[in-house]
Amino acid sequence: MFPDGICRVKDNYYTKTIQFQDINYQLNQNEDKTAIFESWCDFLNYFDSSIRFQLSFLNLSASQESFANSIVIPAQSDGFDDLRQEYTTMLQNQLAKGNNGLIKTKYLTFGIDADNYKSAKPRLERVETDILNNFKRLGVVAESLNGFERLRLMHDVFHMDEQQQFRFSWDWLPQMGLSVKDFIAPSSFEFAKGNSFAMGGKVGAVSFLQILAPELNDRMLADFLDMESSLIVTMHIQSVDQVKAIKTIKRKITDLDRMKMDEQKKAVRAGYDMDIIPSDLATYGAEAKKILQDLQSRNERMFLVTFLVLNTADNKQQLDNNVFQASSIAQKYNCQLTRLDFRQEEALMSSLPLGLNEIEIQRGLTTSSTAIFVPFTTQELFQTGKEALYCGLNALSNNLIMVDRKLLKNPNGLILGTPGSGKSFSAKREIINVFLTTNDDILICDPEAEYGALVERLGKQGQVIHISPTSTDYINPMDLNLNYSDDENPLSLKSDFILSLCELIVGGKDGLQPVEKTIIDRCVRLVYRDYLNNPTPENMPVLEDLYNELRRQDEKEAQYIATALEIYVTGSLNVFNHRTNIDIHSRVVCFDIRELGKQLKKIGMLIVEDAVWNRVTENRAGGKSTRFYIDEMHLLLHEEQTAAYTVEIWKRFRKWGGIPTGITQNVKDLLSSREVENIFENSDYIYMLNQASGDRAILAKQLNISPHQLSYVTHSGEGEGLLFYGNTILPFVDRFPKDTELYKVMTTKLSEVVAA
Repeated sequence: MFPDGICRVKDNYYTKTIQFQDINYQLNQNEDKTAIFESWCDFLNYFDSSIRFQLSFLNLSASQESFANSIVIPAQSDGFDDLRQEYTTMLQNQLAKGNNGLIKTKYLTFGIDADNYKSAKPRLERVETDILNNFKRLGVVAESLNGFERLRLMHDVFHMDEQQQFRFSWDWLPQMGLSVKDFIAPSSFEFAKGNSFAMGGKVGAVSFLQILAPELNDRMLADFLDMESSLIVTMHIQSVDQVKAIKTIKRKITDLDRMKMDEQKKAVRAGYDMDIIPSDLATYGAEAKKILQDLQSRNERMFLVTFLVLNTADNKQQLDNNVFQASSIAQKYNCQLTRLDFRQEEALMSSLPLGLNEIEIQRGLTTSSTAIFVPFTTQELFQTGKEALYCGLNALSNNLIMVDRKLLKNPNGLILGTPGSGKSFSAKREIINVFLTTNDDILICDPEAEYGALVERLGKQGQVIHISPTSTDYINPMDLNLNYSDDENPLSLKSDFILSLCELIVGGKDGLQPVEKTIIDRCVRLVYRDYLNNPTPENMPVLEDLYNELRRQDEKEAQYIATALEIYVTGSLNVFNHRTNIDIHSRVVCFDIRELGKQLKKIGMLIVEDAVWNRVTENRAGGKSTRFYIDEMHLLLHEEQTAAYTVEIWKRFRKWGGIPTGITQNVKDLLSSREVENIFENSDYIYMLNQASGDRAILAKQLNISPHQLSYVTHSGEGEGLLFYGNTILPFVDRFPKDTELYKVMTTKLSEVVAA
């Protein structure tokens, strides 16, 4: 093995290995499945007869501790370690429900004949580049393994009985006089029995697949890989030279024709109808002609395929059960799995991702017949970073879904679902997870007073601000942070916000007229003059300063705007005409605006968004992320001004370290205008729960969801749906344990709230 990943397997045979990830094949629409299948056919056709290649699918058991440790939330001695422990216990219980004990990986190993390493290297690198590009066209993430990674992979295969760490350095070889084999070898091998072998503390058996079925199914390989035991499925594939393949088929047709003529002569001599010939001859003749036609005119090639299945277990009885289960899968698809008696050693070596096939039991298949073993099933999302958050269990594999939104190109998110589907609960679960796992600040716009109990449970770290005509909590919409904008002058962006606010207040179907906008902009600049000269809290203007400045203007439009503002300044709705009297510096802040009337609620949500923008700009200076959750987001999208400001947040927050999440039941509102549609297009994270029938049709078209995928958001139970994470789509189920303290503060069910 060389450090760059090239391995000299035999004297003149060199190989390299590429690891590739999964894509959602089984969940896709039929047209998409066909497109993936055809692309996979083109992929296979790339390999000519000079390149041998091997597909390896490894399901190896990992130590449960390694998984369990990756989801432990470390204690921080801040008074919330009891919640961290409870959340960690919940995650570990969820982990136990899946088969995350198995690490599933996929590899493509390819090899060429060459005189020496020097001549093999450029050819292998050229083939490697082509293969990686082909994977890219399929939308599959793939990367080449270097020498250390290939050795570690084989070390893992040879040490299934003990999850010991692979220790190796290229510098050790000359000092110790050892070869790379010494670092990967197991503690022992035993090939005494004819139909199985022992390796360390494990027993194993390799079988080959006899492909008897005339028609194969694309689920076959997926069913093997869904087995919940350690196994390695290997396909050695060798392309046959096209001219040679056509000649071979023609020769077979000639042989069959000669046999047919012999049968006809016999029939004439025996005095019966010469058209009556053995059915096998007729069948084989028709099949051979079809294959010839495929090879000559349908972009098909001929491949020789060896299909091996390596089962392992802790003891012989368990091994026999695993082999029996694999045999049942083969029989289901009219194929047969046969143990390689007295050839277990060669079979084990052929199952290593080395590109070496020592079992020459080959079956000739055309491109499309070979491609039916589609190596893609469904993706897993289990990210192990310290900021990965729990999203539920994969509904297909029961494995934990852990994702870090910050790794997305665009971390903006949406939580969509009908009432009662679990939207608010999902948002709260994410909020508490963010609080326990990260250092991010969390701000919540809460129009229905659903988040107060959760935020209050966080003690001094949480703060609920009640904004209502009767409350003594005040937010000044005129607050200005000097980092408010990227520009030299933060006043321009603030002026834009105040224009949106006035437009909402003055109303009218046409909004503000150009003259009115000019007057407001002029007055805004005047009222901030003292503060910009001397930025002290007492110089911060309030809405009344703007009102008085408008009154001082000569234009009649200024008097009209001032009159419209009067009810919010000196009238009964003067809740926003005060200096901010609360310290919005707790780590978790919930803005409770339920008590605001219908007219004030939209204004309140807009002012909350502006207060959040101020906080985001402060945090940006300190290099801190800010998460912003907007419940009942459809309320913001009904008015043009609030919708435009929300779209602005979705477009600009990412650059400022902000991660907004909209929670809404009305998908139609998200697509009500071309501008608002930007929210949808700028969200790489969508947590979709049960959907109303009208919304399902819209979403299927907008997100290109297959009917099968759509079934996961059709009449689904609470906490069930589809997760969109970048280009990955996964069905999920979240059954949060009800006997926890966290559940009691997160639930919104009235009966459970009263009981708690």
